[in-house]
Amino acid sequence: MLLSYFQNQLIEAGCDEAGRGCLAGPVFAAAVILPQDFHHPLLNDSKQIKESDRFKLRVEIEKNAIAFAVAMVDHQEIDKINILNASFLAMHRAVEKLKVQPQFLIIDGNRFKTYPNINHECIVKGDGKYFSIAAASILAKTYRDDFMHQIDEEFPVYQWKKNKGYPTQHHRQTVIEIGFSPYHRKTFRVTNPQLSIF
Repeated sequence: MLLSYFQNQLIEAGCDEAGRGCLAGPVFAAAVILPQDFHHPLLNDSKQIKESDRFKLRVEIEKNAIAFAVAMVDHQEIDKINILNASFLAMHRAVEKLKVQPQFLIIDGNRFKTYPNINHECIVKGDGKYFSIAAASILAKTYRDDFMHQIDEEFPVYQWKKNKGYPTQHHRQTVIEIGFSPYHRKTFRVTNPQLSIF
């Protein structure tokens, strides 16, 4: 059972990102402020939910949230500042775009770069513990998937509609055979597709 909030004294936003482990495309992040009584039986960590349900949940989240925002850091920025810093930057950009200023942030994961003047708490597997982080994970994932579907039309050979830029065997094999697209992260290592990387 997911919890409605980490603390109930301050306006709280949940933050999460999607696309950290991908070979191509941006990292997306979302920040979501939900009403304290928000509840949805399907809402959970986006990785535990079917793709069709994630898009249905996105509609519900956007309809019911007090505020939400989605932001991204592209592959070129990722190559310059590394993926960890890019994830923090994407979350900062999402928080900055919120129409309501949060007073406290709950972050999925164990590390975060403090956002100016807002305290935060890092929560490992937070997207499976708190509604607002789960909601942020749904928005980050679905907006990123939309983006990958779009660029798949330019470069269908990499099958981004299927793999969303993650290092599947086919994706790695294709990179080894034909090289990077303009959307690939050049600093990410592409291992031999015969080797397991998980």
